[in-house]
Amino acid sequence: MQIVLITGMSGSGKSTALRALEDIGFFCVDNLPVVLLPKFLEIQSDKAKMISRVAMVMDLREHSFLEKYPRIFKRLRDKGYTIEILFLDAGDEALLHRFSETRRSHPLAVKGSVRDGIAMEREKLAPLKLMADRIIDTTSCNVHQLKDAVQRIFLSTTAEKRLQIHVTSFGYRYGLPVDADIVLDVRFLPNPYFVEALKNHNGHHPEVRKYILASDEGRLFIEKLFALMSFLLPLYEKEGKMHLHIALGCTGGKHRSVAMANEMAAYIADKNYNIQVSHRDIAKS
Repeated sequence: MQIVLITGMSGSGKSTALRALEDIGFFCVDNLPVVLLPKFLEIQSDKAKMISRVAMVMDLREHSFLEKYPRIFKRLRDKGYTIEILFLDAGDEALLHRFSETRRSHPLAVKGSVRDGIAMEREKLAPLKLMADRIIDTTSCNVHQLKDAVQRIFLSTTAEKRLQIHVTSFGYRYGLPVDADIVLDVRFLPNPYFVEALKNHNGHHPEVRKYILASDEGRLFIEKLFALMSFLLPLYEKEGKMHLHIALGCTGGKHRSVAMANEMAAYIADKNYNIQVSHRDIAKS
């Protein structure tokens, strides 16, 4: 089991880092009391749970964390657990600015100023920072840059493309897919439903596909659609988007949208993205 402990300065972006790991398949827990860590790992180690990657945030919000983590970490490592510590840091001025923007109180600034709390926290966390396997300075990072930095560290170079794409066909008469990011209306294409020899087939049938793509509208649409995807997908990845749902709709969801969804999915798969295809309404009358 891969175990990642995210810790560091308050306001340095630990919650963003945790969400970044959750997006790439880690089981994530925020603010787990360190005394519960051994039992938590024991439960998650059950092979039946199929959990292979765990990430958690631990920090000074738990008052006993600094006192107890050295002993608990040692005990876990003696049992064979490997805990990878990711420490997030940032300059004092950057942290002050973030606390000012969010109007949150610093956990150690109950009686003093935020600046005093930051100084005290930095001193208390110094030994833990020395133990860290990786340190990220988030002083100049925005949310998207931090997310990208974290995922670059923990995504295997041979792992799947980060952007997961779902292409679905649907029929407008049955309503729009509520979770679609992009909806394309292909009802302008020639309709095989009105061709007697094609009416009872669906968009998987080679003659239906041929009929649609043989039209000037079909050829031009595919050309422009592929150009649009070639432009958009790298930008979505750069922005840090993890999931993209593209829906193509025709009247009944049986002919035109199915054929076009298949064409788009084949194009995207050829670009080495992870692709899932579904045809929501193909079996409906």
